[in-house]
Amino acid sequence: MSDQNVRNAGFTPSGITGGSLASSLMSQEARSSGGGVPSGGPTSTLQEMGARGTTHSSGYTSSGISGGSRASSTMSGEATAHGGGVPRGGTTSTVQSISMGGKGGRR
Repeated sequence: MSDQNVRNAGFTPSGITGGSLASSLMSQEARSSGGGVPSGGPTSTLQEMGARGTTHSSGYTSSGISGGSRASSTMSGEATAHGGGVPRGGTTSTVQSISMGGKGGRR
């Protein structure tokens, strides 16, 4: 279900769907980072997963983040960089939310 949720949000094998949650997230992220979408950020991570259908294999599951996965590594890095907590609107929280059918952790 996670892969379908990512595609439903507008992250698809053919790119980001105009007028979707994905395009809104991409626009917001580009504005906040000075015009570009950074590698490793929520938009690029979700688009990669939407194109490949790799949400579960990356560790973002409907039950939460899988230990020892790419998702857990991302979460650990974000927590370390932010003094122990995972920020709302960061890569981990946004990708996990959308993979579970949510709207992401908007900043």
